[in-house]
Amino acid sequence: MAYPEKYKYTREHEWIEVAGKVGIVGITDYAQNSLGDIVFVDAPKVGTKVEKDAVFGSMESVKAVSDLYSPVTGAVTEVNEDLKSSPEKINSDAHGAWIIKVELSDPSEVASLLSAADYEKFIAEETAK
Repeated sequence: MAYPEKYKYTREHEWIEVAGKVGIVGITDYAQNSLGDIVFVDAPKVGTKVEKDAVFGSMESVKAVSDLYSPVTGAVTEVNEDLKSSPEKINSDAHGAWIIKVELSDPSEVASLLSAADYEKFIAEETAK
């Protein structure tokens, strides 16, 4: 799986695409593949404050419930409402099915995230264990 170069990644398997002061957040293809069939996404409400590296929601699959971690600090400006009725969209297009949009409080936080190449190396190390 090629990971989009335009995204930055976390070690918890979230991605973020930054456009100006807004970050669009989702989970990686590796994460959705590890989870299996996603049946429910619990996302925060618009206006909720999220903190970098803190849990902002969860995702339930047929295998397990997994926490979602925010790659940045900010306020939720939009939630992908389609995922309420069709959470499986994440399984079919993990890098296209975003979960939340966040107005960044500190855009410099993005610099600490992994590039696509670094994320691929990280996955290779994780799967080799």
